Amino acid sequence: MNSGSVNWVQLVGYAASLLVFSTFYMKTMIPLRCVAIASNVAFLTYGYFAGLYPVFLLHTVLLPLNAFRLRQMFRFKERLRQSLERRDLSLEWMLPFVNRESFKENEPLFRKGDPADKLYYLEQGTVRLPEVDRTIHAGEIIGEMGVFSPFKERTASAVCTTDSTFLVLGERTALELYYQNPDFGLFMVRTIIRRFLDQQARSA
Repeated sequence: MNSGSVNWVQLVGYAASLLVFSTFYMKTMIPLRCVAIASNVAFLTYGYFAGLYPVFLLHTVLLPLNAFRLRQMFRFKERLRQSLERRDLSLEWMLPFVNRESFKENEPLFRKGDPADKLYYLEQGTVRLPEVDRTIHAGEIIGEMGVFSPFKERTASAVCTTDSTFLVLGERTALELYYQNPDFGLFMVRTIIRRFLDQQARSA
């Protein structure tokens, strides 16, 4: 390998390192994944031509993983856009980010004053909110106001009136999505405002 090619390979290595460094300053997930993919390609080139095969193999694995995550985020964004257009409050478009939990009839989901650490999408069943005299049906979100409130606690109790199944989004994941994806933030703001207006209308 002549000196010109060595310098070229070294420049690719420096560029790859710079791309990795820049990801630490990114606050949103889609640009971060795009830059990560660019760094994977640069490291693949550097590792191959410099004979650094462990580096080459590592980024051979990381490149499809980052591409898959980027595709997942684009699909998530498109589903969220469609959900906003339909004014659909479901979390079905968030299946990659949620867990499924089941509760028995008369089992409390949470009680007023409990720490608010989860969002719930009621997939099947019914839930009663006794303090506000409201019944939640399948297809509705529960617990969003507590998660995004400054007090981080439940504003009402929730008790399953039938055997119920939920899609559950943890507080940390919800906040990460809120900060990383403006569309998700808008979705949650609209959801909370709608819930607040519904409660005001009932009490009027």
